Amino acid sequence: MENYTMEGRTYRYYGQEPPLYPFGYGLSYTTFRYRDLVLMPPVLPICANLSVSVVLENTGQRDGEEVVQLYLRWEQPSVPVPHWQLVAFQRVAVPAGRDTKLSLRVLAEQRAVWAQGWRLEPGSFTLFAGGQQPEQQTRVPSEVLSAQFSVTGAARPLREC
Repeated sequence: MENYTMEGRTYRYYGQEPPLYPFGYGLSYTTFRYRDLVLMPPVLPICANLSVSVVLENTGQRDGEEVVQLYLRWEQPSVPVPHWQLVAFQRVAVPAGRDTKLSLRVLAEQRAVWAQGWRLEPGSFTLFAGGQQPEQQTRVPSEVLSAQFSVTGAARPLREC
């Protein structure tokens, strides 16, 4: 096998056809609300990591657990990449009527693209935070927040960071 791209071989690269049961699909006995998504720093150097915080609130009548998921989207990549990629997740227990602030990190290596070797590229990115994939069309209510950040500097091989 010489063609290692996953284009057309996995749902992450399919066109407009969504998967029947995307990652994170499921039901809960309570409801959650996401708010206050913050990315620090909003402009970062090519080899830097991104700090993410988001508040998760249990708006239902029962205690519950939520799997908070972070997805990354490259806005103008130089090579084929997934529509979005899961870069972090965390299962969180939240009592009914309470909220909790989560802190997560997106490592520089998670922004790397394959171009005859792993490399980091500057550009604009969108980060999604929620209980499901972005743009998921299901009957399960869940919010997905988004925020943009940018990466500056010259493209470089990942091993040089």
